[in-house]
Amino acid sequence: MKLFSLAAGSILALSVLAAAPDEPAPSMLIVGARVADGTGAPLARADVRVRGDRIAEVGALTPAAGEKVVRAEGLVLAPGFIDVHNHSVDGLKTDPLAETQVSQGITTIVEGPDGDSPWPIGEWFDGIEKSPAAVNVMTMVGHETVRSLVMGKDFRRTATPAEVVKMAELVEQGMREGASGLSSGLEYDVGSYAATDELVALSKAAARHGGFYMTHVRDEAEKALSAFEEAIAISKRGGLPLQISHIKLGTIGVWGKTPQAIALIDAARKKGQDVEADCYPYEAWHSNLEVIVPDKRYDDPTSVAEALRVLGGPSRITVTACKAHPAYAGKTLEQIAKEESLTPVALYSRMVSEGGADIIGHSMTKEDVRAFYRQPWVMVASDGGIAADHPRGAGTFPRVLGRFVREEHLLTLEDAVKKMTSMPASRMKLADRGRVAPGLKADLVLFDPQTVIDRSTFEDPRRLSEGIVLVLVNGQAVWSDAKATGARPGRVLRGPAAAEHRGA
Repeated sequence: MKLFSLAAGSILALSVLAAAPDEPAPSMLIVGARVADGTGAPLARADVRVRGDRIAEVGALTPAAGEKVVRAEGLVLAPGFIDVHNHSVDGLKTDPLAETQVSQGITTIVEGPDGDSPWPIGEWFDGIEKSPAAVNVMTMVGHETVRSLVMGKDFRRTATPAEVVKMAELVEQGMREGASGLSSGLEYDVGSYAATDELVALSKAAARHGGFYMTHVRDEAEKALSAFEEAIAISKRGGLPLQISHIKLGTIGVWGKTPQAIALIDAARKKGQDVEADCYPYEAWHSNLEVIVPDKRYDDPTSVAEALRVLGGPSRITVTACKAHPAYAGKTLEQIAKEESLTPVALYSRMVSEGGADIIGHSMTKEDVRAFYRQPWVMVASDGGIAADHPRGAGTFPRVLGRFVREEHLLTLEDAVKKMTSMPASRMKLADRGRVAPGLKADLVLFDPQTVIDRSTFEDPRRLSEGIVLVLVNGQAVWSDAKATGARPGRVLRGPAAAEHRGA
């Protein structure tokens, strides 16, 4: 047998475990790790044998002749992390090794959130299969995407019944081609004009094919509570589960109102409704400049001034990218306004008229984020992705393990792993992933619970995390010895309707 020691502090390269794309992964035995099986059960020492792309055995095992053995004393073995809210459609082309993702233990990413998805979905999936990535890939079908296809540039109005019918047909097409559900971004320009009834109709279309409704709610600021109520109503009327994306309370007026938000969701769940949410472990969001003025009166000084006020002022808004003024990147609106001898309000209006910008808003509170994370119906998701300009893109999962678990004791390690694995697997209907058990796919992550930590910052958002020792996707090592192995064993994971459509 070939022996590899992965005890804490002694990490050896395991790139040899990555098979060529046309070869089966070699048999491997991981010995001595404490297993967090993804269910929330207590850590238990066990050996895990991987054969091909599956977990073959779990227990007290003896190495077979010629089998590669990984000694993992002092480490934790968990199912691969599933990121249900990821933005890597472009990144999968530029970096199919997905280093910022696999380095934090992510093995499956779900694209198409916030209402914006690839299209046509079937063609996009075919392209991924021809040029696979290091991670498994899924997608939603986006409300904004289908609305734009039907309404074109004439979207700043309520859709007609005929237009809604056409959108529903496109949603069904997307589901048949492999989407897992319907996503919306009701705070963004195209989606914000949609009536609740429109979302209900499209939700029913997704529900007919086993999908769920994922939503960036209509308002994450002063009207957040009513936005949560609308999402719950759409889910109930549409007859499908609800996933509230990156749940937050993002402005001064709603800080501290997590008890009310939690009560709304708990009440729906007690009535039997399937409502869950995901959350990233940061007190800052990443979006576009326009989103902060909800009435869209970007050149109205009163509206702009109020929008900046409820966010805590222009010092809390940092520009990450601006085509008209690249030098603005990394500076706050307050800093730029002083440099330009403008008021922040005038600067904002000018920037929108010149094409806008991407921004990070530091307008959430630590207490609210942690209150949501304590809820059993909240899972971990990044809202990041490959080449993200927010540190969540490279640091989300290790940040939870290192800061929320080890440093703050906000969560147990077992519960944190559950929020990263079996919970999102259940939401995505991945029956063969998200747990460590015989017969399941060998998406696995081995990490050091004493050192795992995020290193990405707002100044250096793509800096890789530490403490993730080994990551397997479908039985092949994609991350080892603090670097990508070069293997790209990720697969397209289509939603339930695709199998029926293909006659599977």
